[in-house]
Amino acid sequence: MDGTLAGALLTLAAKETEAKFALIALLPALAFWGLDAFYLRHERLFRRLYEFVRRTPDEELAADPYTFSTERFAKDCPTWLQTLFTGAVVGLHGVVIVAIAVTTVVVALIKRGVIIITV
Repeated sequence: MDGTLAGALLTLAAKETEAKFALIALLPALAFWGLDAFYLRHERLFRRLYEFVRRTPDEELAADPYTFSTERFAKDCPTWLQTLFTGAVVGLHGVVIVAIAVTTVVVALIKRGVIIITV
């Protein structure tokens, strides 16, 4: 979704020679980057919860067997900000953000006449 929406806005920016469309493409790219990190962190927290429940004897879990709180594992997992800059997340969303930045600069230079495209 991130690439599709950004690609559509970048195509519009190039067609109309308007850098503002390319800058608008940054909003969903940044939003999806943040959401991806958020869900990746929560996935890690729930994996830790799963391991805890799997290894804990049933007698210890009997007091509150339906608790899905991951708070006790928060210190063991990277924070949202740390997850935001992990290799997998940056590798995926960083490419899109760099492409948007390059397109914004190129479209702005074309509009100012610094770069001339002849057909």
